Amino acid sequence: MTNTVLSPIQIGRYQLPNRVIMAPLTRMRATMPGNIPNQLNATYYAQRASAGFILSEAAPISPMAHGYYATPGIHNAQQVDGWKLVTSAVHDAGGKIFCQLWHVGRQSHPDLLPGGALPVAPSALSPLGQAPTAKGMRDRVAARALETNEIPGIVEEYRAAAKNALDAGFDGVEVHAANGYLLEQFLSDGANLRTDQYGGSIENRSRLTLEAVDAVLAVWGRDRVGIRLSPSNTFGNIAHSNRWAQYSHVVAELNKRQLAYIHLVEPRVDGSADKAESADDIALSRFRPLITGDTKIIVAGGHTLQTANQSIADGVGDAVAFGRLFISNPDLPARFAVNAELTPYNRNTFYGGNERGYTDYPFLNQSPAKAAS
Repeated sequence: MTNTVLSPIQIGRYQLPNRVIMAPLTRMRATMPGNIPNQLNATYYAQRASAGFILSEAAPISPMAHGYYATPGIHNAQQVDGWKLVTSAVHDAGGKIFCQLWHVGRQSHPDLLPGGALPVAPSALSPLGQAPTAKGMRDRVAARALETNEIPGIVEEYRAAAKNALDAGFDGVEVHAANGYLLEQFLSDGANLRTDQYGGSIENRSRLTLEAVDAVLAVWGRDRVGIRLSPSNTFGNIAHSNRWAQYSHVVAELNKRQLAYIHLVEPRVDGSADKAESADDIALSRFRPLITGDTKIIVAGGHTLQTANQSIADGVGDAVAFGRLFISNPDLPARFAVNAELTPYNRNTFYGGNERGYTDYPFLNQSPAKAAS
Protein backbone atom coordinates (compact mmCIF):
# COMPACT_ATOMS: atom_id res chain seq x y z
CA MET A 1 0.00 0.00 0.00
CA THR A 2 1.17 3.55 -0.76
CA ASN A 3 2.48 5.51 2.22
CA THR A 4 -0.27 8.11 1.93
CA VAL A 5 0.29 9.13 5.54
CA LEU A 6 3.59 10.68 4.40
CA SER A 7 1.99 12.82 1.69
CA PRO A 8 1.46 16.58 2.16
CA ILE A 9 -1.87 17.96 3.33
CA GLN A 10 -3.49 21.34 3.95
CA ILE A 11 -5.04 21.61 7.41
CA GLY A 12 -6.49 25.01 8.13
CA ARG A 13 -4.02 27.66 7.09
CA TYR A 14 -1.04 25.30 7.10
CA GLN A 15 0.45 23.24 4.32
CA LEU A 16 1.94 20.28 6.19
CA PRO A 17 4.74 18.01 4.94
CA ASN A 18 3.00 14.81 6.08
CA ARG A 19 -0.11 13.46 7.79
CA VAL A 20 1.73 11.98 10.78
CA ILE A 21 0.40 14.07 13.67
CA MET A 22 1.91 13.83 17.14
CA ALA A 23 -0.96 13.10 19.53
CA PRO A 24 -1.38 15.01 22.81
CA LEU A 25 0.49 13.04 25.49
CA THR A 26 0.43 13.85 29.20
CA ARG A 27 3.99 13.29 30.47
CA MET A 28 3.94 15.07 33.89
CA ARG A 29 7.36 16.68 33.65
CA ALA A 30 6.60 20.37 34.21
CA THR A 31 8.59 22.35 36.78
CA MET A 32 6.97 22.33 40.22
CA PRO A 33 5.70 24.27 41.99
CA GLY A 34 3.93 26.30 39.34
CA ASN A 35 3.26 23.71 36.60
CA ILE A 36 5.69 25.58 34.33
CA PRO A 37 7.08 24.19 31.04
CA ASN A 38 10.86 23.93 31.03
CA GLN A 39 13.89 23.31 28.83
CA LEU A 40 13.57 19.53 29.08
CA ASN A 41 10.04 19.84 27.67
CA ALA A 42 11.38 22.05 24.87
CA THR A 43 14.00 19.42 23.95
CA TYR A 44 11.37 16.67 23.92
CA TYR A 45 9.04 18.51 21.56
CA ALA A 46 11.82 19.77 19.28
CA GLN A 47 13.00 16.19 18.82
CA ARG A 48 9.58 15.39 17.33
CA ALA A 49 9.29 18.43 15.06
CA SER A 50 9.18 16.30 11.89
CA ALA A 51 5.52 15.50 12.62
CA GLY A 52 2.99 17.11 10.29
CA PHE A 53 2.33 19.11 13.40
CA ILE A 54 2.58 18.46 17.13
CA LEU A 55 -0.34 18.53 19.53
CA SER A 56 0.99 19.54 22.92
CA GLU A 57 0.20 17.62 26.05
CA ALA A 58 -3.08 18.86 27.48
CA ALA A 59 -2.58 22.24 29.17
CA PRO A 60 -4.96 23.17 32.02
CA ILE A 61 -6.76 26.45 31.33
CA SER A 62 -7.04 27.57 34.97
CA PRO A 63 -5.86 26.60 38.46
CA MET A 64 -9.14 24.67 38.89
CA ALA A 65 -8.62 22.80 35.60
CA HIS A 66 -5.66 20.70 36.80
CA GLY A 67 -6.09 17.00 37.47
CA TYR A 68 -2.60 15.49 37.28
CA TYR A 69 0.60 16.44 39.08
CA ALA A 70 3.25 18.40 37.13
CA THR A 71 1.18 19.12 34.03
CA PRO A 72 2.13 22.41 32.32
CA GLY A 73 -0.65 25.00 32.52
CA ILE A 74 -1.55 27.81 30.14
CA HIS A 75 -3.18 30.22 32.61
CA ASN A 76 -0.45 32.56 33.87
CA ALA A 77 2.53 34.58 32.65
CA GLN A 78 5.16 32.18 33.99
CA GLN A 79 3.60 29.29 32.13
CA VAL A 80 3.36 31.35 28.94
CA ASP A 81 7.07 32.12 29.23
CA GLY A 82 7.79 28.42 29.72
CA TRP A 83 5.77 27.49 26.66
CA LYS A 84 7.75 30.05 24.65
CA LEU A 85 10.80 27.83 25.21
CA VAL A 86 8.85 24.95 23.68
CA THR A 87 7.35 26.75 20.70
CA SER A 88 10.65 28.43 19.83
CA ALA A 89 12.49 25.10 19.95
CA VAL A 90 9.89 23.44 17.71
CA HIS A 91 9.95 26.31 15.23
CA ASP A 92 13.75 26.34 15.16
CA ALA A 93 13.58 22.64 14.27
CA GLY A 94 11.18 23.39 11.41
CA GLY A 95 7.98 22.15 13.04
CA LYS A 96 4.56 23.40 14.07
CA ILE A 97 2.81 22.92 17.40
CA PHE A 98 -0.79 23.38 18.57
CA CYS A 99 -1.74 23.78 22.24
CA GLN A 100 -4.41 21.45 23.59
CA LEU A 101 -6.69 23.35 26.00
CA TRP A 102 -7.84 21.24 28.96
CA HIS A 103 -10.18 21.29 31.93
CA VAL A 104 -10.41 17.94 33.73
CA GLY A 105 -13.55 18.76 35.74
CA ARG A 106 -14.39 15.97 38.16
CA GLN A 107 -11.28 13.96 37.23
CA SER A 108 -9.25 16.12 39.63
CA HIS A 109 -8.59 15.87 43.38
CA PRO A 110 -8.49 18.52 46.16
CA ASP A 111 -4.73 17.96 46.55
CA LEU A 112 -4.27 19.39 43.03
CA LEU A 113 -6.57 22.40 43.40
CA PRO A 114 -6.25 25.81 45.09
CA GLY A 115 -7.01 25.67 48.79
CA GLY A 116 -7.96 22.01 48.59
CA ALA A 117 -11.15 22.88 46.71
CA LEU A 118 -13.51 20.23 45.44
CA PRO A 119 -13.31 19.51 41.70
CA VAL A 120 -16.10 21.04 39.63
CA ALA A 121 -18.39 19.22 37.23
CA PRO A 122 -21.84 19.43 35.66
CA SER A 123 -23.25 17.38 38.55
CA ALA A 124 -22.10 16.33 42.02
CA LEU A 125 -20.91 12.86 41.05
CA SER A 126 -17.62 11.00 41.33
CA PRO A 127 -15.79 9.58 38.31
CA LEU A 128 -14.25 6.89 40.52
CA GLY A 129 -10.62 5.88 40.06
CA GLN A 130 -7.56 7.70 41.35
CA ALA A 131 -5.77 10.95 40.58
CA PRO A 132 -1.96 11.30 40.49
CA THR A 133 -0.94 13.90 43.07
CA ALA A 134 2.30 14.98 44.72
CA LYS A 135 1.45 12.48 47.47
CA GLY A 136 0.89 9.63 45.03
CA MET A 137 -2.36 8.16 43.73
CA ARG A 138 -5.41 9.40 45.67
CA ASP A 139 -9.02 8.25 45.40
CA ARG A 140 -11.13 10.79 43.56
CA VAL A 141 -13.99 12.43 45.44
CA ALA A 142 -17.48 13.57 44.50
CA ALA A 143 -17.29 16.83 42.59
CA ARG A 144 -19.16 20.06 43.23
CA ALA A 145 -21.81 20.90 40.65
CA LEU A 146 -21.15 24.19 38.89
CA GLU A 147 -23.76 26.87 39.44
CA THR A 148 -25.35 28.15 36.24
CA ASN A 149 -23.88 31.60 36.80
CA GLU A 150 -20.37 30.11 37.07
CA ILE A 151 -20.39 28.58 33.59
CA PRO A 152 -19.72 31.81 31.67
CA GLY A 153 -16.55 32.03 33.76
CA ILE A 154 -15.45 28.63 32.46
CA VAL A 155 -16.02 29.84 28.90
CA GLU A 156 -13.94 32.92 29.67
CA GLU A 157 -11.14 30.67 30.93
CA TYR A 158 -11.07 28.96 27.54
CA ARG A 159 -10.87 32.35 25.81
CA ALA A 160 -8.11 33.58 28.13
CA ALA A 161 -6.12 30.36 27.73
CA ALA A 162 -6.48 30.63 23.95
CA LYS A 163 -5.05 34.15 24.13
CA ASN A 164 -2.20 32.89 26.31
CA ALA A 165 -1.45 30.18 23.75
CA LEU A 166 -1.30 32.83 21.05
CA ASP A 167 1.10 34.89 23.16
CA ALA A 168 3.21 31.78 23.80
CA GLY A 169 3.85 31.34 20.08
CA PHE A 170 1.73 28.30 19.32
CA ASP A 171 0.56 27.77 15.73
CA GLY A 172 -2.98 26.87 16.75
CA VAL A 173 -5.09 25.36 19.51
CA GLU A 174 -7.18 22.25 20.08
CA VAL A 175 -10.15 22.20 22.45
CA HIS A 176 -10.03 18.99 24.49
CA ALA A 177 -13.59 17.65 24.65
CA ALA A 178 -12.68 13.97 25.01
CA ASN A 179 -11.47 11.28 27.41
CA GLY A 180 -13.91 11.91 30.24
CA TYR A 181 -12.86 15.48 31.07
CA LEU A 182 -15.08 18.50 31.74
CA LEU A 183 -16.55 19.12 28.29
CA GLU A 184 -17.29 15.44 27.76
CA GLN A 185 -18.81 15.32 31.23
CA PHE A 186 -21.31 17.93 30.04
CA LEU A 187 -21.99 15.93 26.86
CA SER A 188 -22.72 12.74 28.81
CA ASP A 189 -26.23 12.22 30.17
CA GLY A 190 -24.69 9.78 32.64
CA ALA A 191 -22.47 12.53 34.08
CA ASN A 192 -24.70 15.54 33.43
CA LEU A 193 -27.92 15.48 35.44
CA ARG A 194 -28.57 19.22 35.18
CA THR A 195 -32.00 20.75 34.58
CA ASP A 196 -30.85 24.20 33.43
CA GLN A 197 -29.81 25.27 29.90
CA TYR A 198 -26.67 23.13 30.14
CA GLY A 199 -28.46 19.85 30.83
CA GLY A 200 -31.34 17.66 29.79
CA SER A 201 -31.57 17.74 25.99
CA ILE A 202 -28.80 16.86 23.56
CA GLU A 203 -28.69 20.50 22.49
CA ASN A 204 -28.34 21.71 26.07
CA ARG A 205 -25.64 19.19 26.94
CA SER A 206 -23.70 20.33 23.85
CA ARG A 207 -23.95 24.00 24.78
CA LEU A 208 -20.78 24.38 26.87
CA THR A 209 -18.58 22.61 24.32
CA LEU A 210 -19.85 24.86 21.53
CA GLU A 211 -19.53 27.99 23.68
CA ALA A 212 -15.94 27.07 24.53
CA VAL A 213 -15.15 26.51 20.85
CA ASP A 214 -16.73 29.85 19.92
CA ALA A 215 -14.68 31.64 22.58
CA VAL A 216 -11.49 30.11 21.18
CA LEU A 217 -12.50 30.92 17.60
CA ALA A 218 -12.87 34.58 18.58
CA VAL A 219 -9.15 34.58 19.44
CA TRP A 220 -7.69 32.35 16.72
CA GLY A 221 -10.10 32.17 13.78
CA ARG A 222 -11.39 28.93 12.34
CA ASP A 223 -8.29 27.99 10.32
CA ARG A 224 -6.13 27.47 13.43
CA VAL A 225 -8.60 25.73 15.75
CA GLY A 226 -9.40 22.03 16.15
CA ILE A 227 -11.29 19.92 18.66
CA ARG A 228 -10.80 16.42 20.05
CA LEU A 229 -13.78 14.11 20.64
CA SER A 230 -13.93 10.50 21.84
CA PRO A 231 -17.40 9.25 20.81
CA SER A 232 -16.98 5.76 22.27
CA ASN A 233 -15.16 6.73 25.46
CA THR A 234 -16.14 5.30 28.85
CA PHE A 235 -13.02 6.44 30.75
CA GLY A 236 -13.89 8.58 33.75
CA ASN A 237 -17.19 6.71 34.23
CA ILE A 238 -18.69 8.36 31.14
CA ALA A 239 -21.98 6.89 29.90
CA HIS A 240 -24.51 7.89 27.24
CA SER A 241 -28.02 6.66 26.61
CA ASN A 242 -27.59 7.40 22.88
CA ARG A 243 -24.01 8.05 21.85
CA TRP A 244 -24.68 8.50 18.15
CA ALA A 245 -27.46 11.04 18.70
CA GLN A 246 -25.21 13.07 21.00
CA TYR A 247 -22.05 13.00 18.92
CA SER A 248 -23.67 13.34 15.51
CA HIS A 249 -25.33 16.51 16.81
CA VAL A 250 -22.08 17.93 18.18
CA VAL A 251 -20.16 17.15 15.00
CA ALA A 252 -22.88 18.64 12.81
CA GLU A 253 -22.79 21.84 14.89
CA LEU A 254 -19.00 21.94 14.74
CA ASN A 255 -19.14 21.45 10.99
CA LYS A 256 -21.11 24.70 10.70
CA ARG A 257 -18.10 26.45 12.25
CA GLN A 258 -15.69 24.97 9.67
CA LEU A 259 -12.79 24.35 12.05
CA ALA A 260 -9.37 23.43 10.71
CA TYR A 261 -9.99 19.86 11.87
CA ILE A 262 -12.00 17.52 14.07
CA HIS A 263 -9.86 14.99 15.94
CA LEU A 264 -11.67 11.70 16.66
CA VAL A 265 -10.47 8.92 18.98
CA GLU A 266 -10.96 5.34 17.80
CA PRO A 267 -13.37 3.07 19.74
CA ARG A 268 -10.52 0.69 20.59
CA VAL A 269 -8.95 3.27 22.92
CA ASP A 270 -10.38 4.32 26.29
CA GLY A 271 -8.53 7.19 27.93
CA SER A 272 -4.90 6.17 27.50
CA ALA A 273 -5.57 2.42 27.48
CA ASP A 274 -6.69 -0.10 24.88
CA LYS A 275 -10.13 -1.65 25.29
CA ALA A 276 -12.25 -4.43 23.84
CA GLU A 277 -14.94 -3.62 21.31
CA SER A 278 -18.41 -2.83 22.61
CA ALA A 279 -21.88 -2.77 21.09
CA ASP A 280 -22.02 0.95 21.96
CA ASP A 281 -18.90 1.79 19.93
CA ILE A 282 -19.28 4.22 17.04
CA ALA A 283 -17.21 3.49 13.93
CA LEU A 284 -15.41 6.70 13.00
CA SER A 285 -16.40 6.20 9.36
CA ARG A 286 -19.94 7.26 10.33
CA PHE A 287 -18.76 10.84 10.87
CA ARG A 288 -17.35 11.43 7.38
CA PRO A 289 -20.69 12.43 5.79
CA LEU A 290 -21.21 15.02 8.56
CA ILE A 291 -17.91 16.82 8.00
CA THR A 292 -17.77 18.93 4.88
CA GLY A 293 -15.97 21.90 3.38
CA ASP A 294 -12.33 22.42 4.32
CA THR A 295 -12.54 20.78 7.76
CA LYS A 296 -10.21 17.79 7.95
CA ILE A 297 -10.56 14.67 10.10
CA ILE A 298 -7.68 13.48 12.27
CA VAL A 299 -8.11 9.97 13.68
CA ALA A 300 -6.18 8.61 16.66
CA GLY A 301 -5.88 5.52 18.77
CA GLY A 302 -3.55 2.57 18.46
CA HIS A 303 -2.69 3.08 14.78
CA THR A 304 0.21 1.47 12.97
CA LEU A 305 1.65 2.61 9.66
CA GLN A 306 -0.54 0.05 7.92
CA THR A 307 -3.80 0.99 9.65
CA ALA A 308 -3.04 4.70 9.18
CA ASN A 309 -2.63 4.31 5.44
CA GLN A 310 -5.77 2.17 5.30
CA SER A 311 -7.79 4.75 7.24
CA ILE A 312 -6.81 7.46 4.78
CA ALA A 313 -7.40 5.18 1.78
CA ASP A 314 -10.88 4.32 3.11
CA GLY A 315 -11.72 7.99 3.61
CA VAL A 316 -12.18 7.65 7.38
CA GLY A 317 -9.48 10.18 8.23
CA ASP A 318 -7.34 12.71 6.40
CA ALA A 319 -4.45 12.49 8.86
CA VAL A 320 -3.54 10.19 11.76
CA ALA A 321 -2.31 11.07 15.24
CA PHE A 322 0.25 8.76 16.84
CA GLY A 323 0.94 8.79 20.57
CA ARG A 324 2.89 5.92 22.06
CA LEU A 325 4.90 5.35 18.87
CA PHE A 326 5.98 9.01 18.90
CA ILE A 327 7.15 8.68 22.50
CA SER A 328 9.74 6.06 21.62
CA ASN A 329 10.42 7.09 18.01
CA PRO A 330 11.08 10.84 17.90
CA ASP A 331 11.69 10.69 14.13
CA LEU A 332 8.60 8.58 13.40
CA PRO A 333 7.96 9.95 9.86
CA ALA A 334 11.54 9.11 8.84
CA ARG A 335 11.13 5.58 10.15
CA PHE A 336 7.84 5.19 8.30
CA ALA A 337 9.50 6.39 5.10
CA VAL A 338 11.96 3.48 5.06
CA ASN A 339 9.77 0.99 6.95
CA ALA A 340 12.41 0.90 9.70
CA GLU A 341 12.04 -1.10 12.86
CA LEU A 342 10.35 0.90 15.59
CA THR A 343 11.81 1.31 19.06
CA PRO A 344 9.46 -0.17 21.68
CA TYR A 345 8.12 2.18 24.34
CA ASN A 346 8.49 1.75 28.10
CA ARG A 347 5.21 2.37 29.91
CA ASN A 348 7.03 2.69 33.23
CA THR A 349 8.48 6.03 32.11
CA PHE A 350 5.36 7.52 30.53
CA TYR A 351 4.38 9.68 33.51
CA GLY A 352 6.74 11.81 35.58
CA GLY A 353 10.48 11.51 36.05
CA ASN A 354 13.38 13.01 34.11
CA GLU A 355 14.94 12.55 30.68
CA ARG A 356 14.79 8.74 30.95
CA GLY A 357 12.04 7.52 28.67
CA TYR A 358 11.48 11.12 27.57
CA THR A 359 14.35 12.61 25.58
CA ASP A 360 16.73 9.63 25.48
CA TYR A 361 15.00 7.49 22.83
CA PRO A 362 17.30 7.03 19.81
CA PHE A 363 16.82 8.45 16.36
CA LEU A 364 17.14 6.31 13.24
CA ASN A 365 20.66 4.86 12.91
CA GLN A 366 21.54 6.12 16.39
CA SER A 367 22.33 3.79 19.26
CA PRO A 368 20.38 4.14 22.54
CA ALA A 369 23.67 4.78 24.37
CA LYS A 370 24.49 7.73 22.13
CA ALA A 371 20.96 9.11 22.42
CA ALA A 372 21.17 9.08 26.21
CA SER A 373 24.58 10.75 26.35
